Amino acid sequence: MKYAPLFTLFIASLLALAACQSNADKTAANASAPPAAEQVVLDTFADLQILRYELPGWDQLTLRQKTFIYYLGEAALAGRDIIYDQHCKHNLAVRKTIEAVFNTYKGDRSTADWKNFAVYAKRVWFSNGIHHHYNETKFLPAISAEYFAGLVRNSDPAALPLQAGETADALIAQLTPVIFDPNVLAKRTNKAEGVDVIKTSAVNFYENISAGQVDAFYKNMLKTAGENAPSFGLNSKLVMDANGNITERVWRAGAGNMYGAAIDRIVANLEKAMPFAENDQQKKAIGLLVEYYKTGDLRKFDAYNIAWVQDTSSTIDFINGFIEVYHDPKGYKGDFEAVVQYNDPDATKKMAIVSQHAQYFEDNSTIPAAYKRDTVTGVSYRVINVAMEGGDCAPSTPIGINLPNSNWIRDDYGSKSISLSNIENAYAKAGGAAAVAEFANDPGEIELAKKYGEACGKMHTALHEVIGHASGHLKPDVAEPHVTLKQYASTLEEARADLVALYFMPDPKLVEWGLLPDANAYKAEYDNYLRNGMLQQLRRIQPGNDIEEDHMRNRLLVASWAFEKGKAENVVVKEVRNGKTYLDIRDYGKLRDLFGQLLAEIQRIKSEGDFAAASKLVEDYGVKVPAELVREVKSRYSALPTKPYSGFVQPRLVPVTDAQGNITDVKVEIETDFVQQMLRYGKEYGVLPVRN
Repeated sequence: MKYAPLFTLFIASLLALAACQSNADKTAANASAPPAAEQVVLDTFADLQILRYELPGWDQLTLRQKTFIYYLGEAALAGRDIIYDQHCKHNLAVRKTIEAVFNTYKGDRSTADWKNFAVYAKRVWFSNGIHHHYNETKFLPAISAEYFAGLVRNSDPAALPLQAGETADALIAQLTPVIFDPNVLAKRTNKAEGVDVIKTSAVNFYENISAGQVDAFYKNMLKTAGENAPSFGLNSKLVMDANGNITERVWRAGAGNMYGAAIDRIVANLEKAMPFAENDQQKKAIGLLVEYYKTGDLRKFDAYNIAWVQDTSSTIDFINGFIEVYHDPKGYKGDFEAVVQYNDPDATKKMAIVSQHAQYFEDNSTIPAAYKRDTVTGVSYRVINVAMEGGDCAPSTPIGINLPNSNWIRDDYGSKSISLSNIENAYAKAGGAAAVAEFANDPGEIELAKKYGEACGKMHTALHEVIGHASGHLKPDVAEPHVTLKQYASTLEEARADLVALYFMPDPKLVEWGLLPDANAYKAEYDNYLRNGMLQQLRRIQPGNDIEEDHMRNRLLVASWAFEKGKAENVVVKEVRNGKTYLDIRDYGKLRDLFGQLLAEIQRIKSEGDFAAASKLVEDYGVKVPAELVREVKSRYSALPTKPYSGFVQPRLVPVTDAQGNITDVKVEIETDFVQQMLRYGKEYGVLPVRN
């Protein structure tokens, strides 16, 4: 599971607020720009900003470690084309056309139209496709279809992604509705109630098949799978042919296989990395991952995950595979994602206290006793520095990850959690607007945020990833949540993990163990969570739209449920002053009790596979928001110099070789131009055809 960076953005806004001092209206535009070497915010466009991150301690790594990271990084980037195609079958054609225009267009690049085209291009690169990376809706360019046609016609035909015998005009005709028609491929992932979520989603996981047929296909597979079934469907596209035959196109290495060319490069780099592994257990895990990629056998993937989770001694670690199922409306298909990392030893030592006390949290949780784990095993937590990311982890990245996702592997072998330290630090250095001052109910709330916000944000992430996702178990013979809870599984899993964090934030043990400064700190997190869940995150949608993204649904659900259930006792009060909405928590203790009650119910729903209760909870509390409130929040943000979403230009790892081709060092080159990095990635890692 991945934790989205809402709380790190909160930290950034706090730092900006503190920096404002007496002049609250001063913006970043009034200040001198930092030197290029120190610059963190590199570009802003639409609702996005581009940052960069550093690699602290890189020079202290050995040559063996740097070489290992380099090859793992190449394996991460080799899968870049896959995530584009997974998110929509037209994405690669759009992206490669954009690249051709940028590289070869002969016309005027100083016009307003060109600048608007450039913004659209950057949005496609940022989102790995034509749909917003977070709210799932298709974004449209601020140019005409005629201007786009002119761009294509005035570019080198040899650079365009033309099929055999295809003309530039035919390509234009194909892409025009894809890019410009708001009703074509309108949502990347549609989890709305009462529609066929497969047929109304643009993701490229299914073809000519209905939601009901998908469920029936995998239900039949699970019937005969026996105990500890693999995650059926995780690495394939499900297709029905003209005769009604349903087959899986498995994503595996080899010519002729879907994504085979990209997976071949992933495998080649994993095999190059293997001799530099830090120990035999890590080498075993890489070998199993290579076998899985070559065969497509999901039981090999389970074997890899078991070997991977048992490696807790390596300084360097990585994630590479078809992992998270957020973007499949049925929850079967995994997005390609990759992270390469090395430890932050000091921060890991401090935060390891959380994983060391996992049993305490399980024993004292509010989840029903029948669904608590008698013994929590194999839970590990590290604070790491990212060295390279790929697939769905870039350019927009999580700040926390907990894997593996298979519940039976977690029960029997444990899980690993990480917090991405250098990513969090980049957010903090980026600063932001004084959003806390705008949305906080009173000066006391602002002071709590200043004093405790950073510590609370990091503590919430740790509890969410390490304890939240690792807690509880399913009732015997109940299938995995993506099967039983369907499109609501991811929302409720993120809500469950958040509620574990929220429930334990006030626990005195956190102060006793030195994880929080004092007994009042948790209040800053409660304030922040409700502000974000019910108000601030609404800037990310348009008035009248439902909330689509799982993390957003989760936060709205938790905050709205607690608000509603606490109304009679005024636990949280909504106030409107001068046309602005504020939330006032009047009883933090009772709010904690409410979080505990909701945690117990969501664990019951997950453990028992109660789809009806899952549907009602999410639809009643996590989807609908008043259009007028959305307008208000967006209006309030419009006056603040901040962007809702951030992504990254990554450092470039450059091998230095001797005359025999042996790597003698790996240098870090800082790249600061988002467009140029995206164009370079297109040239160096663009291996798949536009139709797969």
